[in-house]
Amino acid sequence: MFGRFKYKNEVFYGDVGKEYVTGRGECDGLIFKLSDIEVLPPVNPSKIICVGLNYQDHANELGLDIPDKPIIFLKPSSSIIGNCDKIVHPKTSNHIEYEAELGVFIGKKCKHIKADNANNVIAGYTCFNDVTARDLQKQDRQWTRAKSFDTFAPVGPFIATADEINPHNANIKCRLNGKTCQNSNTSNLIFDIPHLIEFISDIMTLQPGDVIATGTPPGVGKIHSGDIVEIEIEGIGTLSNEVVK
Repeated sequence: MFGRFKYKNEVFYGDVGKEYVTGRGECDGLIFKLSDIEVLPPVNPSKIICVGLNYQDHANELGLDIPDKPIIFLKPSSSIIGNCDKIVHPKTSNHIEYEAELGVFIGKKCKHIKADNANNVIAGYTCFNDVTARDLQKQDRQWTRAKSFDTFAPVGPFIATADEINPHNANIKCRLNGKTCQNSNTSNLIFDIPHLIEFISDIMTLQPGDVIATGTPPGVGKIHSGDIVEIEIEGIGTLSNEVVK
């Protein structure tokens, strides 16, 4: 498990222990007490590529046909927040929703990657919440405004490596104020992670740090100011955020 941290003016990646962080890169080998450093969102992407309608059980819930190819859209990097940061409910929306997702963290610059080689460009996996202003999405009939508000991409708490998670068979849940609202498994993905990387990298160059959000299972729902949203994925941990006005 690793994450992104700040000590004084130095931003660095480090391996996470129970109480300590071991630095990487320029901080290689330095050990920091977790309580003494600032925990940042674990990713700082040039772009966030999201996948719509990518769980079999979600398609069944909505009564929709299975898509022939992945449906993708982008969220701006300015929407990123980390674990325990606040989701801000925008004044222009009366209806925002949570969407629990598995995020794939890209580790190498890549283009035209075949599915068989996809694991070579993955640095790890994290929890992702694709917060959406559903009323604005319906008004606009496209997704950019509804998905792009600041704080609409909670991610974290840390990044799990391939030896810590089986991304093809991991339980994924969302809890709202302690009540489980989404409960599925990544084995229900319509397009698996290698397929997604091949499809997306044929369209755009993926840069180190980019995130692919792989879609949400059934049970998405409305959130209000004061709510606590938790995304839990087996092998990663729990991403928790409070909603505020």
